[in-house]
Amino acid sequence: MLDHLRPAPFPCLTPQEIRREIRAGVTTFLTMAYIIFVNPAILSQAGIPFDGVIFATCVASALATLIMGLYAGYPFALAPGMGLNAYFTYGIVKGLGYSWEIALGAVFVEGIIFIFLTLFGLRAKLVEAIPESIRMATPVGIGLFIAFIGMRDAGFIKGSPATLVTLGNLASHTAILASIGLIITGALMARGVKGAIFLSIIAVTALAIITGHAPPPKGVFSLPHPSSTFFKFKLSGIMTLGFWKAVIALLFVDMFDTIGSLTAMGTLGGFIKKGTLKRMDQALMADAMGTTVGAVLGTSTVTTYIESSTGVAEGGRTGLTAAVVGVLFLISLFFTPLVKMVPQAATAPALIVVGILMTSQAKDLPWKDMTEALPAFLTLFTMPLTYSIANGLAAGFVSYPLIKLLTGRWRDVHPLLWILGGLFILRLYL
Repeated sequence: MLDHLRPAPFPCLTPQEIRREIRAGVTTFLTMAYIIFVNPAILSQAGIPFDGVIFATCVASALATLIMGLYAGYPFALAPGMGLNAYFTYGIVKGLGYSWEIALGAVFVEGIIFIFLTLFGLRAKLVEAIPESIRMATPVGIGLFIAFIGMRDAGFIKGSPATLVTLGNLASHTAILASIGLIITGALMARGVKGAIFLSIIAVTALAIITGHAPPPKGVFSLPHPSSTFFKFKLSGIMTLGFWKAVIALLFVDMFDTIGSLTAMGTLGGFIKKGTLKRMDQALMADAMGTTVGAVLGTSTVTTYIESSTGVAEGGRTGLTAAVVGVLFLISLFFTPLVKMVPQAATAPALIVVGILMTSQAKDLPWKDMTEALPAFLTLFTMPLTYSIANGLAAGFVSYPLIKLLTGRWRDVHPLLWILGGLFILRLYL
């Protein structure tokens, strides 16, 4: 019954291949190490203790990536997802008014559901129910969402009672440092430098310390205390519609993001045979287990990172690459004082740049078919304007079946989408 979850065979590698895999692992880690700085910066705004988030980020990333490498056998790395961490803070905690403990409970439930769907091979049917246009629009909307947050954190924009949003104080120290970081990141990426975002964070932090706008570290080596977040999730909101609205949003985005990343990296690495990625369920299980463990430790949804493609491009082909990344995340735990000194001006450009990368998929949306373009546009545009991924999905899930019905194309709508659309209508109007 569970043959589809059989572990990958352990590879026999030559010394030269081992060196190649280690090099690929280091490359992948450098390109995604920014999450160690950015995730605590975002989740701490929800009230989660900073030290606890550092511990949860590093350990959850390490465990999920090690499972991916040793169980699924792929050179892919995992960490708390960008966009999902922002939704956790601004959508669930600040938007819906839940405590961060209950928000972690929603992440935990989402992880358990993801495990169940993968265990019984149901995730494919669930993904098939969602129109491709909405699946493509979702990362674009998340990209706009986190870029908007990055612009605000950088001081480039601020709230205005007259126009909702207006230009910020570009002469402020935060805005100047963030501008420098943004240009450095863009230039490094344009030159193809590995770890451009990570290097930019280091450079801006150093500049902030030199100019007196960030305190120097009080030490170099120190372990964060996990007790403030470990097993702190609560399920007391499980009987409310808002809780399940958050769970559904987390689940669908997690699946879209993971399957999209696995497919893209599988194509790059030559892992896809006859149109399918072998051991897809094992890879999804690593993702689902990472999310569940992450909620227990104290972080938002864990997902597979597209940055893993840099390691694949360096020749990473086995789980050893992922194992190297996992070990490096564990080593990072010992450098907590360095993480805590990073200013907001250094992490804001990372949000903007990741947002740029995510919005690039907008060019592939079916803009010429209004029955597809309208729901897709509502999905991607509602997310940043309402600070909520769930609201964006609700806009898409409700508008898609209605416009198809009114144009006589109701057969294009999967039965499950009618149910989801109805549930979101109930959530909006009850």
